[in-house]
Amino acid sequence: MSSAGVTVVGAGMSGAACAAELVRAGVEVRVVDRGRAPGGRMASPTLHDRRVDTGAGYFTVRDSGFQAVVDDWHDRGLTRPWTDTFGVLSPDGPPSTKSGPTRWATDGGLRSLVRDVLGDIPVETASLDALPAGHVVVAMPDPQAARLAEVPDPVEYEPVIAVVVGFDGRPDLPFDHAAFVNDHPDVAFLADDGSRRGDDAPVLVVHTTPDRARQHLDDPDAVIVPVVDALRRLLGTGDPAWTHAHRWTFAKPAAQHDVSCHVAVDGDRVVGLAGDQWCPEGAPRVESAWRSGVDLAAALLPRL
Repeated sequence: MSSAGVTVVGAGMSGAACAAELVRAGVEVRVVDRGRAPGGRMASPTLHDRRVDTGAGYFTVRDSGFQAVVDDWHDRGLTRPWTDTFGVLSPDGPPSTKSGPTRWATDGGLRSLVRDVLGDIPVETASLDALPAGHVVVAMPDPQAARLAEVPDPVEYEPVIAVVVGFDGRPDLPFDHAAFVNDHPDVAFLADDGSRRGDDAPVLVVHTTPDRARQHLDDPDAVIVPVVDALRRLLGTGDPAWTHAHRWTFAKPAAQHDVSCHVAVDGDRVVGLAGDQWCPEGAPRVESAWRSGVDLAAALLPRL
């Protein structure tokens, strides 16, 4: 083991990828996260006896290195291609469809993939108000990272509240798999979680618009009534059997950095920054979080 250990703060995909690369290189690593389980915004809590993706809805693959990881997940049955076509809904127009890259899903929830990247690396549950001693990786959204370290040109984030809606039977939906919602004041995205999980469960996951989320950050449950009403108008659904709301104060980067990670020397230690916002090419995605973590590990190793 290297005598220069590293504390990784944040156990989402970027922190997990960085930690795994450092461990492979023989570096002693400590991973800390304030959440009760690793995954970050790839959260998949158990609701009514099944996993539900309340954070990221899916992932895509463009990066060749990430493609190798996904191929391995697929070979081991951890993930599967979901769809390349989503519905498009609007309050005043007929439904349509939009094709794009293949979206991937996993029966065990996206959190299971972060756990797989971590392997045997343990994660400590702790909330830090200052950087720990020694070399540190801060792998989290810029507004949170800035509470611990200096972040150059920090990126702002948009909030989202994810509302999970369960029905007694599968509703008749005007789309397959998932849908983008245009020009709606409350709803931006809908996912058929039964399709995504592959179990046909009558569960929808709704992502609110940032404007609607901002109105309810102090009381996320208050967004449930307007969201259920929006589903009635958009989809013709009836009363749900159960609901659940999850607040993501820092859900989506509103911009991105022009490099894949950041390394700074602070006295006798190195502080690195990683996350999906560190993506010089394309929009922030799960794969950009993975790439950021891997690139940060490569940048750190010569300095340890």
